[in-house]
Amino acid sequence: MSIDPITLSVIQAGLQQVCDEMDLSFSRAAFSPVIAEANDRSDGIYDAKDGALVAQGAGGLPVFVGTMQYSTRVLIEMIAAGTAAAPRPNDIYIVNDPYLGGTHLMDVRFAKPFYRGGKIFCWLSNTGHWPDTGGAVPGGFSASATSVEQEGLRLPPVRLFKEGVLDPEIYSIICSNIRVADQRIGDVKAQAAALMVGEDRLNALLDRYGDDVVQEAIAELRRRAETQMRKLIDEIPDGTYTSTAWIDSDGVVNEPLAIRLKIEKTAGHLQFDFSDSSPPCMGPMNSVLATTLSSVYLAMRHIFPEVPISAGAFAPLEVLRPTGTFLDAQYPRPVSGCAAEVSQRIAEAVFAALVAPLPGRVTAAPAGTSGNFALGGHDPETGRDYVMYQLSGGGYGGNADHDGITNGCSTIGISKAPPIEIMEQNFPVLYHRYAMREGSGGAGMFRGGLGLEYEVELRRGRATASFVMDHGRFGPQGALGGADGAVNEVEIKRGDKVYTPEHLSKEQDIALSAGDRVCVRTPGGGGYGDPSKRDPERIAVDKRLGRI
Repeated sequence: MSIDPITLSVIQAGLQQVCDEMDLSFSRAAFSPVIAEANDRSDGIYDAKDGALVAQGAGGLPVFVGTMQYSTRVLIEMIAAGTAAAPRPNDIYIVNDPYLGGTHLMDVRFAKPFYRGGKIFCWLSNTGHWPDTGGAVPGGFSASATSVEQEGLRLPPVRLFKEGVLDPEIYSIICSNIRVADQRIGDVKAQAAALMVGEDRLNALLDRYGDDVVQEAIAELRRRAETQMRKLIDEIPDGTYTSTAWIDSDGVVNEPLAIRLKIEKTAGHLQFDFSDSSPPCMGPMNSVLATTLSSVYLAMRHIFPEVPISAGAFAPLEVLRPTGTFLDAQYPRPVSGCAAEVSQRIAEAVFAALVAPLPGRVTAAPAGTSGNFALGGHDPETGRDYVMYQLSGGGYGGNADHDGITNGCSTIGISKAPPIEIMEQNFPVLYHRYAMREGSGGAGMFRGGLGLEYEVELRRGRATASFVMDHGRFGPQGALGGADGAVNEVEIKRGDKVYTPEHLSKEQDIALSAGDRVCVRTPGGGGYGDPSKRDPERIAVDKRLGRI
């Protein structure tokens, strides 16, 4: 069958629209601010045979572009092997096991088989960041965990919805192992409803064009994405490119972890070798294989954004399995920092390796941390427990023709910080400061963007704070002569006393009383190019506005 270009383009847009509507439905209906306001979620369509990515919502987190594909494939394989229950129409599986294609335990995946004519046509799947899945600390970011069990409840693929009906026994097991369980039903129903919206929209698309035409369009889009990616890769001269990116510590052993990357470029093909990176670590900064793969994919998406999101775009990217390193975590290694932190450092290594051969496309390093701050406690005014999760932005790296973005979202996604008004309404906190961090961007011909500075006070009761951040020891790398961005800084203020965590941006169970404050200063982006070549007019504007 041959499909004409106009029909192909319309079907491509239609598949994208299905995923976008799932994203929108999920955020609009979710209870937790981290999903409803920060959009820490993603929805997509996946191939029925191998779980390959067909389409993903434009508003979804890029880091899920590879992990959801990986986890869907694993689910299909487990069903075929009889280690997961066989699907029926309107079943919805739940899974958050990091070692089965996940990220950290807080990223909970739902997967729904989509039937046409009595057969599975494809899979619909989404991921949402739950504010808590149990474990040692509220929010799941246990900075000193040494096993995954300390991080929360680990779920293999099980059918939470059986033929459209929520299984009360499985749901009760989940609720018995997480904090503020009474609030999770809102997120569960929102997540399931998003898949149902996708099912309705996809049925309408198939009814309009026919199953065979849409299947042919999906195959053709996959072929074209691969061809386009190979052509763009050929902008890179053949050869070997290397880089190193550093993680402050693993939260347990106060020593840096190295991500050492070697990229081999041959005709239309890139091979990524991380085998010389640090060995598995004791703390939660290990990365599971699916997240490592996805980090490479999203980095290349940053470099070549014009390639459509499809499994075909990944075919020219060969990532050698980094066996024996902390980038290929095996059970029971803790992994809470893998998606939010390690993934960004992997992307930073890719940028650092390719900025020289692609100076017009690749930027200096961005802030590279999600700023994971969790606060858990009891509010005496409402009589209820709570878990507050805060993520924050930072500066982007400068590039070949302009300065970096100030207070941009993390490298791995489009998640935005929840509005402080929403946080103050939902939790017993008061923000005293929320502003650009002056002077934090690295100097360069084009300077790095500025980070963020915020200060939040616990208004009443007692609580515990936990942090899993990074770039507290090493600032984001400058490129081609540019300076590094400012490092991450965390302080706890108790009256006139100031406490700084030993691991700089990682610690858990920090006791807070009413009136105590948490101050966070996020990194600025790295500078790009020789600072002496910066336009004097830009320098004057920066000085006048207090940016430097």
